Amino acid sequence: MNASDAQVRARLTALVPALRAFHSALMDFAKSEHEFLHGPVKGPFELYSLVMNHPGFQWLRPLSGLMATLDEVLDAKDTSLTRQNVEDVKAALGLLFADTDTRFAEFRAGYVRARGDLRVRETEARWREVLGALEA
Repeated sequence: MNASDAQVRARLTALVPALRAFHSALMDFAKSEHEFLHGPVKGPFELYSLVMNHPGFQWLRPLSGLMATLDEVLDAKDTSLTRQNVEDVKAALGLLFADTDTRFAEFRAGYVRARGDLRVRETEARWREVLGALEA
């Protein structure tokens, strides 16, 4: 691993907890929406089942998938990381929030509902700050 690879890896690794916190805030929002409509979720197994199967949670899948891919890239120790990897992550996140890409319209609709939540706004500000620092 060269110095550039180590820098890119460290910067992308710093983004992971910020994205996880954002995802967690969105998940909590989706759970609150579900509970408002259907009553309390009765434990972690029911929540897991809802996340995997209920349409009210499906909008989170694009972000979940992006995070899983980022984890896979970072876990591949034999793969050299470059600035292109940073650009790829930035582009993928940009597509999630871009009105022009219809593939992620359901994600954006859920996000629009959730962004009134203080924790969602705070965690979004944090991952965007970390993403901005990737340029440094």
